[in-house]
Amino acid sequence: MERPGAGAINSNECENVSREEEMSEEFEADAMDSLKDMPFATIDIKDDCEITDAPHINLERSKENERISKDQIKKRKKKQKGYQPNYFLSIPITNKEITRGIKILQNAILQQDERLAKAMTSDGSFHITLLVMQLLNEDEVNLGIGALLELKPFVEEILQGKELILPFQGVDTFGNQVGFVKLAEGHHINPLLEIAEAAKRTFQEKGFMAGENRSFKPHLTFMKLSRMPWLRRKGVKKIDPKFYEKFISHTFGEEMVHRIDLCSMLKKKQSNGYYHCESSIVIGKRPIGLQDLIREALRRERMGLKSKVKQIKELLLKPETQARIRRELLEGRPASSRPGGDPGDRVLQAPPRTPGPERGHATGHDCSARS
Repeated sequence: MERPGAGAINSNECENVSREEEMSEEFEADAMDSLKDMPFATIDIKDDCEITDAPHINLERSKENERISKDQIKKRKKKQKGYQPNYFLSIPITNKEITRGIKILQNAILQQDERLAKAMTSDGSFHITLLVMQLLNEDEVNLGIGALLELKPFVEEILQGKELILPFQGVDTFGNQVGFVKLAEGHHINPLLEIAEAAKRTFQEKGFMAGENRSFKPHLTFMKLSRMPWLRRKGVKKIDPKFYEKFISHTFGEEMVHRIDLCSMLKKKQSNGYYHCESSIVIGKRPIGLQDLIREALRRERMGLKSKVKQIKELLLKPETQARIRRELLEGRPASSRPGGDPGDRVLQAPPRTPGPERGHATGHDCSARS
């Protein structure tokens, strides 16, 4: 049989190859989308997963080098699999002027393609992600709350009593997949970066896996295509720049930073649309209102209760405590059920019956008493 020429593919094979490439591309995109549907849009999932430093394989490559390369790939995959952030530090956006401007932007995009409705960030969820981290259980969440409280003096030292005001202007995207409002350039950038670095250092010193591989880029997300992967199958694979071209230089307003929250990515959101908040620290010179006082009082009360519960758990797990409990429970049993018990503690016996008329024959006194 005559061998076909190098690189020759018949029409059926070409169609199959094209279909396989298309399915592979959709599968890879959907897999990346499932990871990117989180508040942290700056993590480059592709860079984290692929091996960029693997040496070129050639015929002269030794088996030892191949083994080393495979070990590197396994370590990289294990690290990526083990670190999946589920909590983050958030700077909430509360300025109505900013949120109103974002709603106008979202509506302008929806007028051009209404299919993108579910890709939009919902009301109440607007924020800046300061740091992402992984907290595996409630004990780690409590430690995370403690780390957040330890962060406050560092923030105050960075700000030196000054207000941190963040101006937002213009629109951009991450790879045409995540749309965000840009933070304008200015003197506010450095203190914000310092706060982010202090937060990362504080949480990592507690032993938490926190932060990203790439540099911190503050942004305000208003839409993500990853929220609706089915659009990719309908041909919508990117955010068209024409959708937001009128807002490229739009001024959205300024946000005075007054709070940093420790939020969950996975727990149910609050009724106002904001993420589930474990704890907060108040910063800056924002006037303290009644709600802030109530929130701070509840936070302190909860922290005190959690600390006491933890102490009780630790006390109950000690062998000497368990032995004492068993001893006291044993001593609390009735004496009659213990060998050598105190006769005075025994069950009382019925007193002996006094002599009198036989049972069934009542005296006259008895009858009168009954009558």
